[in-house]
Amino acid sequence: MSEEFKSGFIALVGRPNVGKSTLLNKMIGEKIAIMSPKAQTTRNKIQGIYTTDEGQIVFLDTPGIHKPQNSLGDFMVRTAMSALHEADVVWFIVNADQRRGAGDDFIINRLRETETPVNLVINKIDLIHPEELLAIIADYSQQMEFNDIYPISALKGDGVDELLGNAMDGLEVGPQYYPADQITDHPERFIMAELIREKVLLLTRQEVPHSVAVVIDKIERQDDKHLHVQATIVVERPTQKNIVIGKQGSMIKEIGTRARRDIERLLGDKIFLETWVKVEERWRDKPQALQTYGYKEDSDFI
Repeated sequence: MSEEFKSGFIALVGRPNVGKSTLLNKMIGEKIAIMSPKAQTTRNKIQGIYTTDEGQIVFLDTPGIHKPQNSLGDFMVRTAMSALHEADVVWFIVNADQRRGAGDDFIINRLRETETPVNLVINKIDLIHPEELLAIIADYSQQMEFNDIYPISALKGDGVDELLGNAMDGLEVGPQYYPADQITDHPERFIMAELIREKVLLLTRQEVPHSVAVVIDKIERQDDKHLHVQATIVVERPTQKNIVIGKQGSMIKEIGTRARRDIERLLGDKIFLETWVKVEERWRDKPQALQTYGYKEDSDFI
């Protein structure tokens, strides 16, 4: 490791559905944060780890900051805001194809209060005409002073290499927090549950809203090449359970098939995946349920 090895923490904050998870996955090179066209997909603060010979960046991918409607929503917003205290740099991510709104202004007001350097990352520039970009930059620059401004397309990869390169340049000399081949601090159990939840969101579309949780009940190695994984998908209403199971079990089978492929790709093991669906009414407002399903409070929440 070089004597000039740099390291630091970068928080990705923004409204729901601005592409934070897409950007994280693009930079890390693996799917560690789930993606969905639905807003508020990310619920926990997901750490992605990017390591080169020059340094190591620990990215904190946060839930989209929004007006919470239940206890789960409260948890998500506190999770996102707590990242501001942990980071050496904050990337404020906005959508190029959406005008600045009340949600952006709320975040900007909080960012003004922090002494942490803030970079503005304007995502989805592939969806606008290049001439529109200057007006967007001018509008946000009038709200607060940013350390740097980066127009990118996380989906296409445009501008991402420059963003990453400059991020490393801006860090100070520091320790290597994680092994060079580690890409996330979350355990395999968490990643498995998130990949299954992603497939539920993608396949059920608007029929099953964000009242879905996934719990990995059991992971058992059957032999050198096979893992037996048992998972429970939790919903809030019997009608949602029927949708997730599908006609003659067609939906739950497709969810399992797609999730298994992603899990196998990530772990390099053959997976035998069993899934069940259970109903727990209003679990998003029950503190005990939130704890059970992995939404636990950190001591540094504000």
